[in-house]
Amino acid sequence: MTPDAYRPSPPAQVGSEVTEGRWTLVFVRDLRHPPEKVWRALTEPGQLAAWAPYTADRDLSEAGGATLTMIDDEQPQDLVAEVVRVQPQTLLEYTFGTDLLRWELAATGGGTRLTLRHTVLDRDLLPKVAAGWHICLDVADRLLEGRPIPPIRGAAAVGFGWSELNDRYAQQLDVPNTGLPGHLKDGDHSS
Repeated sequence: MTPDAYRPSPPAQVGSEVTEGRWTLVFVRDLRHPPEKVWRALTEPGQLAAWAPYTADRDLSEAGGATLTMIDDEQPQDLVAEVVRVQPQTLLEYTFGTDLLRWELAATGGGTRLTLRHTVLDRDLLPKVAAGWHICLDVADRLLEGRPIPPIRGAAAVGFGWSELNDRYAQQLDVPNTGLPGHLKDGDHSS
């Protein structure tokens, strides 16, 4: 897929919270799809593989251990995950390596308000995480509309507007923009 085939949607509503020395990105996105359809995209391995930055070794709609395989460049990385809270079609919470992801779904007149709370160790990661989820959720939205495009994740996202989104989210979150993540700074990722 070429960068001309995809343009990022306008920036989402974002904020941040700090608790016990950890930072949480609060990312809110309205989707034109019912909660049950969005829920399946968040929990079913086949759907996750089509849009998320990772694949799952099992359906995430039940509590318990799982393995999420982060897809970034040629080196997939397995991360231990634990689904800690499940309230079908309204709440999904799981650990992901050292991170915590909490997906909240609320029905709206036109679909679903999706709120992602992604907790990380370092405040500087917040705009980077927001830019990555922004692109992933654009891909998920197209999948749910029946107009799928290939997943855009890892280093490839740089060629699809990630840097511009990172800039905008750094401004919105009032966090210094430290550019590309360290593991991407050494190569050419202009795609």
